[in-house]
Amino acid sequence: MGEAGRTSSPTTGTGNSPRVIRAWQALETVADPEIPVINVVEMGMIADVRESDAGIVVDLTPTFAGCPAIDLIRTEIRRAVRDAGESDVTVCVVFDPPWTSDRITEEGRQKLKDFGLAPPSAKSCGGPQASALEAVPCPHCGSVETEMESLFGPTLCRSIHYCQECRQSFEHFKEV
Repeated sequence: MGEAGRTSSPTTGTGNSPRVIRAWQALETVADPEIPVINVVEMGMIADVRESDAGIVVDLTPTFAGCPAIDLIRTEIRRAVRDAGESDVTVCVVFDPPWTSDRITEEGRQKLKDFGLAPPSAKSCGGPQASALEAVPCPHCGSVETEMESLFGPTLCRSIHYCQECRQSFEHFKEV
């Protein structure tokens, strides 16, 4: 798994307790409600996991401030970590660090592509670039003979493109 969005890690963190490691593993079972092939860890939405006096605290950074699924994600995180043996789980919504598409792990990017959604280019820090919306590689055939059909898709973070090579429409996850 990539480490793009983690401030601590179950596999490499030197100060992580077994409880924190179990919590990270549990979080990997929580699917993104809009793109269920990718989990919240791969999506880079988990800013931190730590122990507190009462239990486990998970810092969740939403993909945007008005995310309508945030309550559902929070509920699913609590359920998953409780199922892993923690009785007291606090989920804090944080905006520092802010979520960016750079937080999506390499495994997550591959899952987006396999799902038929063109992933954002890697390390695109600096916000959306108009050029990033041109010649987006088709997730179906890999061709860059594509054109944007709509700047916005089903969510603000996606655009709609058409591939001239395989003649398929597809969504592109914009760089944010």
